[in-house]
Amino acid sequence: MKMELIFIPSPGEGHIRPLVEVAKLLVDRDDHLSITILIIPQMLGFSSGSASYISSLSSASEDRLRYHVLSVADQPNSDDSKPNFLAYIDSFAPEVIATTKKLIDPAQLAGFVVDMFCTSMIDVANELGVPSYMFFTSNATFLGLQIHIQYLNDVKNFDVSDLKDSDTTELEIPTLTRPLPVKCFPSVMFNKEWLHKIISQTRRFKDTKGILVNTFAELEPQAMKFFSGGDHSLPPVYTVGPVMNLKINSPTSADDKQSEILQWLDEQPCKSVVFLCFGSMGSFREDQAREIAIALERSGYRFVWSLRRAQPPGTMGPPEEFTNLEEILPEGFLERTAEIGKIIGWAPQSAILAKPAVGGFVSHCGWNSTLESLWFGIPIATWPLYAEQQVNAFEMVDELGLAVEIRNSFRLGFMAVESELMTAEEIESGINCLMEQDSDVRNRVKEISEKSHVALTDGGSSHVALLKFIQDVTKNIS
Repeated sequence: MKMELIFIPSPGEGHIRPLVEVAKLLVDRDDHLSITILIIPQMLGFSSGSASYISSLSSASEDRLRYHVLSVADQPNSDDSKPNFLAYIDSFAPEVIATTKKLIDPAQLAGFVVDMFCTSMIDVANELGVPSYMFFTSNATFLGLQIHIQYLNDVKNFDVSDLKDSDTTELEIPTLTRPLPVKCFPSVMFNKEWLHKIISQTRRFKDTKGILVNTFAELEPQAMKFFSGGDHSLPPVYTVGPVMNLKINSPTSADDKQSEILQWLDEQPCKSVVFLCFGSMGSFREDQAREIAIALERSGYRFVWSLRRAQPPGTMGPPEEFTNLEEILPEGFLERTAEIGKIIGWAPQSAILAKPAVGGFVSHCGWNSTLESLWFGIPIATWPLYAEQQVNAFEMVDELGLAVEIRNSFRLGFMAVESELMTAEEIESGINCLMEQDSDVRNRVKEISEKSHVALTDGGSSHVALLKFIQDVTKNIS
């Protein structure tokens, strides 16, 4: 029986890419399944890097995997420092209904798979009389945190935003074996308005028929123990990761610089280079860039540093390139490190992590980046910047022992537009620990890297979970 699923990722590369990769896995696993991905355009004021990727998808449609970019809705005021992207996503519901009716045979429509931020589209699926499923782009541990925050609010009448000024409070989270310091919570959870939006979204999770999570069972055993038990009201959880796109084409305007760096890495000794990269929205003020430079030079390690300039305080927008490195970095830094270091703007992250010369990764701990690092067996030094990254960092360092800490516990502004200065001493200490060649962390990362590859092979945990999801989709429409 032919089946068709509608996929709806939220805007932004970090959400579109993994959902696209899940779609590819599904159509590869089942010849009777087709998928149409409805792409919501990026909001003004956020990273513009997804535009070229979306453009590439628009011309990549195949018989059983199609991409359709929705029309741009009214954009929020670009001067708003906290644009309501949830309302922006909600505004596409009428077009999603119309597009689905236009493109899909109702007799073959088997359901919707919606991003974790697109829970309003569950109502669209209900209106069309089909089941909905959710794709959770972060990890199972953070899924458990969201569920627990909702439980505390709805059952215990406890609002975690009241703990905003607490530096010592810890909370027991069912997906962790040790208490999570409140100061590692996402900063957005200390804003009452946004916390209640998150809780409202989380309540909708139980309205789906299943939740796909971008992780693998072997990585998060405590979370899997919780979700396989009956102490929650969620539908089945399918761990289908690591879901990654490792064949990412870099922007053509920077090909020469990137090719030069990749070639340079081929000439460096094995595990001798530290790579610093902070995601699609990662950027720094000039004073922080100087501290990083001082730390790198003091450490003496070879390095590749993806450095981009932050927007002025009080404003939001995608990172920009520094055009005056000589002026902002310590005097003579570029000359003294010319033979051992390379600075780049946007970096082809997966291509760099794949190089044998890379021995450590200083990262913002975005979940996609974390999975890539584990896949290639590269240990991380954690420097979370925004969203759930502090929780990811705590899990990697304290829960799993798969990373070393630069600093995980500190207060961040909304989307890291304001953040505390990390000192050169802290950064240098983290780099030195990261690059230790025979450390326990490095050995554990090597073991979990092997398990991540096995999880996706025939009979592996994530392969089995994906097949179970297909079976359940079939069962839910029969």
